[in-house]
Amino acid sequence: MEDFFYKQPVPIDFGAGKIRKLPEIIKQFNGKRGILISAPSMVRNGIAQEILDQSEEKITVVFSDIQPNPTVKNTDDCAAKIRETGADFAVALGGGSILDCAKVACFTACTPYSSADYLSKQRPVNQPGIPMIAVPTTSGTASEVTNVSVLTDTERRMKAPLSSEFFYPAYALVDPELTLTCPPRVTASSGLDVLAHSLEAYYGKKHQPFTDMAAEHAASLAFQYLLKAYHEPDNLEARAKMSEASVTAGLAFNMTQTAAAHACSYPLTQDFGVVHGEACAFTLPSFWRLNSEEGPEAERLQTFSRRLGFKDAEALAGCIDEMKKEMGMIMTLEEAGVATGEDLDSLVAGSFAPNMLNNPVKMTKEKLKKLYSRLSGTTVNYGS
Repeated sequence: MEDFFYKQPVPIDFGAGKIRKLPEIIKQFNGKRGILISAPSMVRNGIAQEILDQSEEKITVVFSDIQPNPTVKNTDDCAAKIRETGADFAVALGGGSILDCAKVACFTACTPYSSADYLSKQRPVNQPGIPMIAVPTTSGTASEVTNVSVLTDTERRMKAPLSSEFFYPAYALVDPELTLTCPPRVTASSGLDVLAHSLEAYYGKKHQPFTDMAAEHAASLAFQYLLKAYHEPDNLEARAKMSEASVTAGLAFNMTQTAAAHACSYPLTQDFGVVHGEACAFTLPSFWRLNSEEGPEAERLQTFSRRLGFKDAEALAGCIDEMKKEMGMIMTLEEAGVATGEDLDSLVAGSFAPNMLNNPVKMTKEKLKKLYSRLSGTTVNYGS
C-alpha cells in the first residue's frame, strides 16, 4: 500500500477574460495600496496600464526591471520598491521570470535582508510576505501554483531553486487570452517546459498517484496542442489547452520537484545563454529514453507512452525531437554553443544540481557525459 501527501493551497481561477475579475479579487484581500510587478513587454503593449486603470486606484506603481532569468538584484530592487511604496499586496503579471522574482520580492520586502541570503541558505524563509495575486502570461512555468522560485546570483555564479511554504501565491488568475501575445519562440520554449514538468513529475522518485494523474493529463494536452498554439498563435482553444496543461503540470511537479532535465538546464542557461524551457527540452528526450530502458521506472514509462498514443517510449521521445525541430529549437551541443572538451566537462560538472538525485536512474559524470556526447551534431542520429 502506498503512502503519500498532496497539498495545493492556491485558489485557481481559470478562464478566458478572467483578468477583468481582478478588481473583485483585490477587494477579497482588502488590498489598499498595491504594486504591479510586470514584464517590460506588458508595459510596452499597454496591458499593464489597463490593469492600473481598472484597479480603482488601488495600484499606482509598476515595477518591471526584471530580466529573463531573474537575478537576486532584480528581486532586491523589487523588494526595495515594495518597501518604499508601502504596498500591502502585489499583482504579478508575466511569465515565469516575473512570477519567480515577485514571489521572493514579496517576502524579502518584509525583511531587512537580501534575497541572496535566502538563496544561499544563510537565512531561513520563516515568515509570510505580502499577498501576491499571480497572473501568468505564458504557458510554461506554472509558478502561479508552486512554492518555488528559480533565481540567479551573478556574484556567486549560481542559479538555483528556492522553495518555501511562504512562497505560494495567494491567488492564481489564469486567463488564456493573455497568452495570445506570446511570440512563437516563447510559445515553443515555455510549452516544452510544460512537457518537461509533466514527464519529470511522472518518472521522478517522489511521484505519487495524484501527481501521476496531473502529469499524464498535462503531457497529453501538450502533445496535442503545443504545435497548434505555435503555428496558430491566435487559436484561443489551443492557447487555453496549453494554459490548462501548464497549470496541471504545476500541480504535479510542485509536489514531486523536477529531475534530471531541469538539473541539466541550469548550466545551459547560466553559462551558454539557452532559454530555460529550451534548455530543459535539450536533454528531455534523452532522459525519457534512458529511464524507459533501465531502472525501476522502465516498464511504467513504456506503459505511459502507449496510453498517450505512442508505440513505445522511444516513439514518445522521438516525437519531442520532431516537435523541437519543427519549432526551431536547439538540437545539438554545437547549436547550444558547447564545444567538446573543456566546455563539455564544465557542462557536465555544472549539471549536478540537487534535482539530479530525483532521477530514477542514478547518474554519474561518466554516464552524463555519454548522454551529452550523443547530442553532438557529428554523432547524433534521431530515431523515429
